[in-house]
Amino acid sequence: MTSRNAAATQQRILEQARRQFAQHGYRAITVKGVADAAGVSPNLITRYFGGKEGLFLAATQVEIPVADSFDGERAELGARLAASIVRRWSGAPGEDPLLALQRASGERPEAAEALAVFLDTNSLDPLHRYLRASGLDDAEARRRAAAIDAFVLGVSTRRRVLRAELGDPDDLQAWLAATIQRLADG
Repeated sequence: MTSRNAAATQQRILEQARRQFAQHGYRAITVKGVADAAGVSPNLITRYFGGKEGLFLAATQVEIPVADSFDGERAELGARLAASIVRRWSGAPGEDPLLALQRASGERPEAAEALAVFLDTNSLDPLHRYLRASGLDDAEARRRAAAIDAFVLGVSTRRRVLRAELGDPDDLQAWLAATIQRLADG
């Protein structure tokens, strides 16, 4: 197998793993099930990822580009964040490693820790810095950032992890924007 085919095979395995972990959590997924869905031998998952745990860790690597949301005036922060959030939530659930990590966090302490670190690094800390740079004192910026972070995580958990309907994306985005903005403004 050439390295190009190996890379394509690894990508196919990761896509199936993300989809299955996002839909079913960690416990219900088997290496054989992922391998079958990807059209490969389970031995390849062991070879490339070291087994189920390594596959899970690779499938839940999450990146969220937050720079755009924090570029602009605080008066429009809610609208920018809400647009970014709804775009992510409206995508295919099987392709969102953050959803897989959220669902698995109740089953796996490692997933809960990874989710906490991810949220601190990619949500809470940048939001805190943004609010502080917008003129708030450090303590107030930290409180508001924590409130926004908790609100978004709570809505995400309710609507995505517990599988409640997201509803109309435009209505959801307007509601999120208004609520986030109230939290940002204090």
